[in-house]
Amino acid sequence: MSASPVQRASSGAGSSGASASGRLGVMQGAALYVGAVLGTGVIALPALAAEVAGPASLIAWAALVLLSVPLAATFAALGARYPDAGGVSTYVRNAFGPRAAAIIGWCFYFAVPAGSPAAAMFGGAYVAAAFGGGQVAVIGTAAALMLIVTAANAFGVTVSGRLQLALAVVLVALLLAAILASAPHARTANLQPFAPHGWLAIGPAAALLVWSFAGWEAITHLAAEFRRPARDLPLATGIAVCVVGLLYIGVAAASVLVLGPAAGKSSAPLAELLATGLGGKVQVLAAAAALLLTLGTMNAYFAGAAKLGAALGRDGALPAWLAAGSRAGDVPRRSLLVVAALALITLCAAVIAGVGPRPLVLLTTGSFVTVYALGTAAALRLLPKRSGARRCACVALVAVAALFAATGWYLLWPLAITGCALLYLHVRERFATHASQSDISQSVKIR
Repeated sequence: MSASPVQRASSGAGSSGASASGRLGVMQGAALYVGAVLGTGVIALPALAAEVAGPASLIAWAALVLLSVPLAATFAALGARYPDAGGVSTYVRNAFGPRAAAIIGWCFYFAVPAGSPAAAMFGGAYVAAAFGGGQVAVIGTAAALMLIVTAANAFGVTVSGRLQLALAVVLVALLLAAILASAPHARTANLQPFAPHGWLAIGPAAALLVWSFAGWEAITHLAAEFRRPARDLPLATGIAVCVVGLLYIGVAAASVLVLGPAAGKSSAPLAELLATGLGGKVQVLAAAAALLLTLGTMNAYFAGAAKLGAALGRDGALPAWLAAGSRAGDVPRRSLLVVAALALITLCAAVIAGVGPRPLVLLTTGSFVTVYALGTAAALRLLPKRSGARRCACVALVAVAALFAATGWYLLWPLAITGCALLYLHVRERFATHASQSDISQSVKIR
């Protein structure tokens, strides 16, 4: 008899053997992590956070870098023990049952179509600044980015991972260039006044910055794609934590110290850092950096969400039609198509409604905070007691509780998704019960 999805996920717990079909190595995995976490936040959010909290936004950046350590360690430990396409959904299923797993799966799966248009518009804004075209260029670039990452993932995670490795190397080099070139122009006077909007403004700034640090859970959906998940996933995570933390703090500090009060008013802070450090017109270089960052983020999230959707279809939390591609090595093209279609629909809706990316960022943040809360709670039940990973999960859960308070009204979005997930499960169970009763009636009639 075939093992259930939970049994299949659990059977690999603690295994250090190579994955049967996994092809990702440590560096490709680290690149996927870097792309998922070090994404569009670095090209736009230093300005948004500075606008909300001024130089005090650096405290929010530092706090979230520190939070990312136990959070990343928790999800890496879970991914190593349960290498399954369901990712966080699988962990929650093992800890709390199928309903909670469906809720968390829906929160992540439908957060990607909401967040990817915002990410794509961040990149499009840099293109418009470099080449003109206004809103048409922004929206056209956003749509093109979605099509590119959809095509890359349609060829499988191996192609996607190689693309991500190349993108990660180039974007890290560009960010280092921006930080180092602008460093001589840093002025400590730009730190005054340090908290122009009050100390409480650090909370809303941190809520915005969750977008920048969402991603530690995304690659868990690809854990089974690693050659040796138990060894490679923690290594890839450790490399990514160091790279992401240093670059985020570097760019945020440079934005405040170099640009001063103008940091909160800039729509393209990375371009201004490059212009300050290198001189001349560098909009094209900044646009290239923005596009690379955006591609890296969207590529990682589309890959993770597509695998998750297939796993949810396999487990009955979404229509079974999506289940194709849930096994390691398979390409979840149907789920990928759904993610891409929903993302394009969201982009069109945002254009028609005339809203910018900020509401989409906060809606997505609400979903990811929910994912983190249930994921870290599941870790407390699944990870060995007195282990370092479980202690990390305790710290992460406390920090996520604080993020809940900072997210505020935008938690209504994951609450609505939760209602939809429960309604779907209820309707599905009713149909299954009705079909079973019909089969019994037919059997009685035949007899």
